[in-house]
Amino acid sequence: MYAENVWLHSTIPTNDSAHARSVLLATTPHRAASEGDLITALHVLSHFQAKLDVPVPADPPIFDAGSTDSQSATLGVSKFGSKPSAWIDKYFPVMNEPIKGGQAVEAWKDGELVWAAPLEELPLEGDVGGEFAEFIGPWHGLSKNGSAEGALVYAGYGSPEELAAALSTARAQGVDTTGCIALVQYGKLFRGLKVKAAEEAGCSACIIYSDPVDDNGVLSSVYEEYPAGPARAPTAIQRGSVQYLSLYPGDPTTPNEPAYPNSTRLDGGNIPGIPSLPLSMQNAEKLKEVALQEGVVVKVVNKVDDHVMPIWNVMAAIPGHIADEVVVVGNHRDAWVMGAADPISGSATVHEIVEGFSVLLSKGWKPLRTILFASWDAEEYGLIGSTEWGEDFASWIEDHVVAYLNVDVSAAGSRFHIGASPSLAHLVRSSAERVPHPTDPGRSLWDATKDTGIYTERPGMSALSQEEANRFRDERVAWAEYTAVSALGSGSDYTVFLQHIGVASSDGGFAGVVSDPVYHYHSVYDSVTWMEKFGDPGYHRHAAVAKYLGLSALRISDAIVLPINTTQYAYELSYYLQKVEDVASSGAFEFDFSELRDAITSLQESSIALDSEKAFAEAELIKELKKYMKHHLHHGAGKCLRRRFAGLRNWVKGIFGVKPAAPYGVPKALIRAAKRVRKINKQLMGFERAFISPQGLRHREWYKNVLVAPGIWLGYGATTFPGLTEAFTIDKSSSLAQSEAERLTELISGAAEGLKVKALGCHA
Repeated sequence: MYAENVWLHSTIPTNDSAHARSVLLATTPHRAASEGDLITALHVLSHFQAKLDVPVPADPPIFDAGSTDSQSATLGVSKFGSKPSAWIDKYFPVMNEPIKGGQAVEAWKDGELVWAAPLEELPLEGDVGGEFAEFIGPWHGLSKNGSAEGALVYAGYGSPEELAAALSTARAQGVDTTGCIALVQYGKLFRGLKVKAAEEAGCSACIIYSDPVDDNGVLSSVYEEYPAGPARAPTAIQRGSVQYLSLYPGDPTTPNEPAYPNSTRLDGGNIPGIPSLPLSMQNAEKLKEVALQEGVVVKVVNKVDDHVMPIWNVMAAIPGHIADEVVVVGNHRDAWVMGAADPISGSATVHEIVEGFSVLLSKGWKPLRTILFASWDAEEYGLIGSTEWGEDFASWIEDHVVAYLNVDVSAAGSRFHIGASPSLAHLVRSSAERVPHPTDPGRSLWDATKDTGIYTERPGMSALSQEEANRFRDERVAWAEYTAVSALGSGSDYTVFLQHIGVASSDGGFAGVVSDPVYHYHSVYDSVTWMEKFGDPGYHRHAAVAKYLGLSALRISDAIVLPINTTQYAYELSYYLQKVEDVASSGAFEFDFSELRDAITSLQESSIALDSEKAFAEAELIKELKKYMKHHLHHGAGKCLRRRFAGLRNWVKGIFGVKPAAPYGVPKALIRAAKRVRKINKQLMGFERAFISPQGLRHREWYKNVLVAPGIWLGYGATTFPGLTEAFTIDKSSSLAQSEAERLTELISGAAEGLKVKALGCHA
């Protein structure tokens, strides 16, 4: 409580400091594996070293992944007696980069070039990003090298259903769709899955563009275009990876294994087999106008260079008294260009937390549990830095990491959003409720989950568009009031922790909603200028998210009993079951869910009993510690007393699994109380692990969490009970659903058994 109270009343984080860190890291390009990326890695390392008082060696501590130094750095974090440390782990994934001048979208008719898209983002007067407009052209990370030509077919958002319908319509109109080019818009599903759907539909290439219909209702027909106003800059282009994220993240050539310098490489199983390119709304409108005319053929060229590239994860640790229980706080550092919002707003947040914790350390504080900070690299290519580290240290994470707290984008809109494991939902919500609203005195950060933007004028919109905008707003407000904390799918660095290893995780920050300024996602215009004018003027949201995330980390690290709420999760499973029952019913499946329902009920009963045990055990330990201290404060003095308390501290650490050495004269009641708490914490750590199935999900074995996963045709969004749900919705198989229900029943029953308290002793 001491550290928590100091943190809440501290003047750190500050808006000015967050702004300064943003300017430092977001005014030069730093795509993963680039020179700028290494420079930012060294900046972050220097910050960690300075704030945590880590000695600075003559040469930067950059360790090749798999080396003795790299292994020792992480494995040493959980050892008793360690001091704050900071280092860089260097991994070697296969990625790609565009060959300059090697991208093209052209329209041809009768052998004549009709139109060629100017694939560029124009420098804009007043925007600092203009200087780097040509740093990296429009292109998709991990896209297929090659070229293709064919008729253009527009297919909405590019889902399998939309593609099938669009191709059918085109054929009915006499269009030869053999090897056609799919034109789809961003939104609704992950961009890589749009390319996957196009490939599976028989298209030879895929073009993805930004459509103003998805711009929060802030249109150039009403508002000025950026940088003068909040509407989209017409040449803005969304870069991004087209990895097939819902199959597996990370280095495509080393699934389930870390990308060491000498790793054996496989053919990438999660990357496209057809080329793709992103396009601006301006170019997309022109392409539709020209290419949808009879006899026009579209040509797509995408020349890229695939090779092994170095990436740099920057790590820093604050050892705790219970060194072998670790809280990880992470954010990625790489950006497609400068990334003032994605990811540098999150990076500035983590920097502010480290700054604030350094003040706590200077006051003599040491966390009860170890806190590990991570600045991940190559997230934009497909969560590569975090995934490779997670695969590298999977056993260590399973044994020691109690929770992972992620922040990707701290500030890109007016609404605060939190996603988390249900076991952390109460913690993250209550933390947000204790932090003041960044701009509205008297309200909390949690209240910002209901906020909307300020650009509400709609004179240029049709009645239908206004109705859609209102519906979107109402849905988001309903989410904030009733669902509270959403489930996590994928799309950021929590994925390997939650989906592959089974670590309770969270992610949060401010995102855009209806009436917000258009956020130029993955564009050169995601710049400090946009952030200062529209994203977070004054950098209040940066500081508020830092205060919230730091508080959450402190509450986990310093709690006697881990604040992992198994009962919240157990009751959430009833909701998951109701959803899948509705899916089965709508598909006319007759299915018996009774055994699965009974397993969930059993888990709820075990969890409620554990809640009671948690409360009694914590109260008992506190009572016995106070009794012991009161007795010796009354009867002891001087060196003898100091030695006795030093021995007690070491013994308590030992009970929590660090250094077993009980001092003479410790009452048996205190020993029992401490062991009781230690056992409960082990049960809580193991709770989420209980839902990890070694064989993984059907057709995507890397994903092992049977309760939640990215939807196979969503990528970002979560599907609960994924194996069972997709047996109904995709495979349409009762027998497969039965197998998945049996697997769920077995694992949930095992989790219920793992929470039972009968071996912990009576608390009467």
